[in-house]
Amino acid sequence: MPLREVVSQRHETVAVTGSFGDWTPITVHLTGEVSARNRQAPYKGSMFAVYPGDIVFSKIDARNGAIGILPSEISKAVVTPEFPAFIPHPDRLDGEFVKLILRTGGFLAALRRQASGTSGRKRITPEAFLDLRIPLPSLTEQQSIVASYRVMLSRAKELEREAEEIETKATAAFETALGFDPPKPLPARPVFVVSFKDLDRWSHEGILRTTLHLEDKEPKFPIVELGTVGKVSYGLQKSPANRPGTHPRPYLRVANVQRSRLDLAEIKMINVPDEDMPKYRLEDGDVLLCEGNSAELVGRGAIWRNEIPHCVHQNHVLRARMDTSKVIPEFVLSVINLSYGQAYFRSKAKHTTNLASINSKEVSRFPLPLPPLSEQQRLIDKLFRGDKEAERLHQEATATRTRAWTDFETAVYATDEAVKAR
Repeated sequence: MPLREVVSQRHETVAVTGSFGDWTPITVHLTGEVSARNRQAPYKGSMFAVYPGDIVFSKIDARNGAIGILPSEISKAVVTPEFPAFIPHPDRLDGEFVKLILRTGGFLAALRRQASGTSGRKRITPEAFLDLRIPLPSLTEQQSIVASYRVMLSRAKELEREAEEIETKATAAFETALGFDPPKPLPARPVFVVSFKDLDRWSHEGILRTTLHLEDKEPKFPIVELGTVGKVSYGLQKSPANRPGTHPRPYLRVANVQRSRLDLAEIKMINVPDEDMPKYRLEDGDVLLCEGNSAELVGRGAIWRNEIPHCVHQNHVLRARMDTSKVIPEFVLSVINLSYGQAYFRSKAKHTTNLASINSKEVSRFPLPLPPLSEQQRLIDKLFRGDKEAERLHQEATATRTRAWTDFETAVYATDEAVKAR
């Protein structure tokens, strides 16, 4: 059915003086999301109204996905002529159905074909939009198709909830086995006074914990400094002198070290002479920790398992090479990932403006509980069983969402093809 049969363009003009008043300027993202625009001064020239449930698109970016439905959270929106708005006919189109139709591959492909103009400035005109055709089941069928889609999304959400619950329980059991209590919450004190001589690090959390004497409960097992059961070292600093040359080597950057996993999709090269390789080469079982840059990066870590031969690491990735006769690398990383470990890294990080980082000395001083090797293995085996089950559920949730969308498109477009065949 041509869209002009089931939608009408909205032409309501808006006139304001000095400010938008109770009107909200909006923008349409390439994802189809419609959100408020951060703008105070009214637009110069004509302005038009958009209301919840209206279809609105960017003339120049609609072909790239900038088309969506104004959400109910924005009661009165205002746009320029570059963002035409359309009213779906409620007796022909279900609101949720049309919202999904606008994101289907078939609709977006047809939209791109309707673009006209020069290659760099192609636009979708309101007339071209109205000429587009969409599959149009009856209103009851639309609602039924949407309901089925929503059921599958609810199932995916439930799987995610189950996965998170399993992860939380597995981590809590690991913490309990080590004798850790949940970290004591900090009071909301954005500003407070402390003696300069008592400052260890420019860390709000670290200073506040020290000032209020908020010490965590002593763990069940002996505590040793990380540096006594392993060696912490920096990697190679990148510079013009070591651009890939006669001895190019793959090297890990901060972007490659995610939390508990390595992202090796993009590996860059750096020049490292043969004589320097023993110092920088990564070895199986190395614990890799991000030095920082932003607060959430401090202490983010993963374990190296010889995924790439002759690989080195840059200086912003700290390497902790463990004595495996005393400690299991996976156990070390699991403790660092606990709230106990992350609280330590946050409290010891140096902060400058929006940056945060931790040095090798503080990493070496990390207080590590040290059960016997057999107990370490038992604890991480139990923790990883929970993580593995949670990951299975996360993957099932992702597959369920994918299947929900595939089923929606099949239900709509397969029906359309059957009608054409008849």
